[in-house]
Amino acid sequence: MLEKPTYKNRYFGTLISLLRDRQAFLEEIRQEVRLQSKISSLFVASSISFAIYGAIIGASHSWAQAISGAIKLPAFYLLTLIICFPTLFFFNVLFGSRSSFQQHFVVLLTSVSVISVLLFSLAPVTLFFMITAPNSYQFFKLLNVLIFGITGIFGIKFLYEGMQLLSQQDEVGKKTRTTILRSWLFLYAFVGMQLGWFLRPFFGAPGSKFELFRAVGGNFYLDVVGAISEILGIR
Repeated sequence: MLEKPTYKNRYFGTLISLLRDRQAFLEEIRQEVRLQSKISSLFVASSISFAIYGAIIGASHSWAQAISGAIKLPAFYLLTLIICFPTLFFFNVLFGSRSSFQQHFVVLLTSVSVISVLLFSLAPVTLFFMITAPNSYQFFKLLNVLIFGITGIFGIKFLYEGMQLLSQQDEVGKKTRTTILRSWLFLYAFVGMQLGWFLRPFFGAPGSKFELFRAVGGNFYLDVVGAISEILGIR
């Protein structure tokens, strides 16, 4: 008698199989093998990983901010995906793609899942600096900007490889779809940065009261420049 899959094996097993053999995993997507199961498993596993990391960065301010971060960080990545996904899918269909809606979505979800597990793997590093440098708010913020940037690059690389594999089955318009994908990646990055700015704070400035959302003002780039200037003592 077969043993019933446990919660851990069902959801995190899919994520581990993605990490161990990316090419085989992407090939299954191309062949439309268990797409619905992959979507649900990756969604749950990535959401938990994001929630853990969000709770850690929020804990640098307060327990309320930790709970907020655990909710907002998974929402941030999912909303970015939902906002940008239709653009990629319909432009690809327009220029010859025969891949299904589910195939496109699960490839995008694999890239998000890669980002989530990389963030989870870096959580001890973030926790270490949070504990050992509790008064270095700007440093902690820039450290996480760097971490999010590096993990995002790996996720985008995985997405590019996955979409290229799907394109192999539709040679007509492949060159155009590759150009669309490259342009879409810039759109995805800009939407993500703007949405992250809109959903802030994820950390919470020291000495400030808890805020679920902060008033919209300024922009992400000026905030990063300001943080670097403060660390370097430039006024």
